[in-house]
Amino acid sequence: MDFFEAQDRARRKTWQLIVLFAIAIVGLIVATNVLVAIVVAFSTTPGMARGASAALNDQPAQTWVVISLGVLICVAGASLYKYLALRSGGRAVVEMLGGRLIDPGTQSLAERRLLNVVEEMAIASGIRVPAVYRIDEDGINAFAAGFGTDDAVVGVTAGTLEFLNREELQGVIGHEFSHVLNGDSRLNLRLIALLNGILFIGLVGRILLRGASNTSGRRNSGAMPLLVLGVGLIVIGAAGTFCGNLIKAAVSRQREFLADAASVQFTRNPHGIANALKKIGGAPAGSHLANARANEISHMFFSQAVSLFLNSLMATHPPLSVRIRAIEPGWDGKFLAGAPVTDTDDAPDGASAFAGRDTKGSDPSVSRVAAVVGNPTQASLTHAQALIGGLPARCVEAAHDPWSARALLYVLLLPDDRTARAALAGVLEPQVLPHLAEIEGVIGALDDMQRLTLVSMAVPALLTMSRPQYDRFVADVVALIRADRKIDLFEWVMHRVLLKSLKPHFEGPAAPAVRYRTLEDVRPQVGQTLSAIARASSGNVAAQQQAFAAGANAMELELSFDAADDPNFARLNDALRELRLLHPLAKPRLIKGCAACVLDSGATASERALLIGISATLDCPLPPDLAI
Repeated sequence: MDFFEAQDRARRKTWQLIVLFAIAIVGLIVATNVLVAIVVAFSTTPGMARGASAALNDQPAQTWVVISLGVLICVAGASLYKYLALRSGGRAVVEMLGGRLIDPGTQSLAERRLLNVVEEMAIASGIRVPAVYRIDEDGINAFAAGFGTDDAVVGVTAGTLEFLNREELQGVIGHEFSHVLNGDSRLNLRLIALLNGILFIGLVGRILLRGASNTSGRRNSGAMPLLVLGVGLIVIGAAGTFCGNLIKAAVSRQREFLADAASVQFTRNPHGIANALKKIGGAPAGSHLANARANEISHMFFSQAVSLFLNSLMATHPPLSVRIRAIEPGWDGKFLAGAPVTDTDDAPDGASAFAGRDTKGSDPSVSRVAAVVGNPTQASLTHAQALIGGLPARCVEAAHDPWSARALLYVLLLPDDRTARAALAGVLEPQVLPHLAEIEGVIGALDDMQRLTLVSMAVPALLTMSRPQYDRFVADVVALIRADRKIDLFEWVMHRVLLKSLKPHFEGPAAPAVRYRTLEDVRPQVGQTLSAIARASSGNVAAQQQAFAAGANAMELELSFDAADDPNFARLNDALRELRLLHPLAKPRLIKGCAACVLDSGATASERALLIGISATLDCPLPPDLAI
């Protein structure tokens, strides 16, 4: 699947969703107006004599306008309220279900296996490692939620941990990562907010019905119209719920087939996801959740989480048998009544034999780089496992603890100047100081790609910081970067990756709007970005100009090389701020050009890290195996 087309398709799906929502709102407005007119007509004797048809004709235009505005305000207000409640992204969704954050340093073998799978697949995808939550439900199910890759979280039920082995977990997590990478998770959150507005009419009806009951208890003659209006609004609300479930089914079903296919492509193991589906079919609880809030986010789960009236029509997921046969056409129709998993091996097959990084890499063609942005393959996963396996064990352990993770990242930024180091000792948190010397002693001569892998692995532990700790951490990172009075390439990349990974969690996600349709609209910014990549090479000016020309040719764009130094990457930051506003379908050319520039100049570790940092800033996650 094409990442950029998937992003554009998700944008178009949002507009389709809005159209369906608007149609439902029109139906609610008409039904509410008719209900109010009938109630008013039959609350008076003359109205009863004229009949409902005449009462509708006699309804003043002002009344129709007021009722319509009232419905619009109620629906819009309820949708806005829910949208604001979900502003924290995936974390807000998992908290609705009472999910518990899994400690990155957990000693539970089942949880550690899950965290390792998520970590490997995130690094292979080129996105930050998401926080993982455990939901205490017996059904086998999972979901990923978030406005994008920066605020995504993964939620997994206890039944999933208990019954699925490593390869089945890979299949499920690969499916969920597909939803995040393709923009489905953002659409899912918007769908929750919009449908909350439709359902609000029924809530108003319940409030009126309760008020009518209280009024009736006081023998008030006005109770009957209020009672009828309340019952009518509940009926309209039920119709709205029916329409909402139809909308969810229409939006969700086909995407499940695409995510299943993406998972198979990612893992190259159709049996993993197929067996996970078979175990759902054979499990006593299936994939169902008992939580009352599960229906609200039913379209986000890996498998059908709730049973609905007319389930075959309104189910958000295709039947298990249909999904399995799409993956394994020769399936014999038998589900798996699996026992709890006893395999507690945390590592993938052969991982214990990893001696270091896979230096073979994959085909470094420019077209392939753009083709697998946000579209990782099994080679990406294997390379990520090799990257992790080649890291010092103490560094991996440090990345999973909140305090030592901070120390690890500080070590990556420590200046060579001993005087500057001594001055920093009074700036950093006292709790991290004991870890610095120990970690520095084992970190070895890691290249920039290995260092970025450690940064990604440390993100879940850093997400457990409090807001004051986050503010202190960011200030300390900036102090370390500025300690030697210059910002080198790795420091810039690390700072960009950290802010992109942490800021949405602590300060709220922000999805940039599309402002530019083509690269021609941002020609100066493209030139600045390409110039920064070319200048990062170790060659002379002539070699840099040649690399720049290779990038410009790949984009089929006339650009001017800027050979002037860019202190602290200020011009590059300004350029990327605008390039983030590019239309998704304009970004493949940009990534191709950047990759061509890197490959022409020899693709050093620093240039590869810069390419990954730029791609991440542009919301184009680049699998690390392409940086070889």
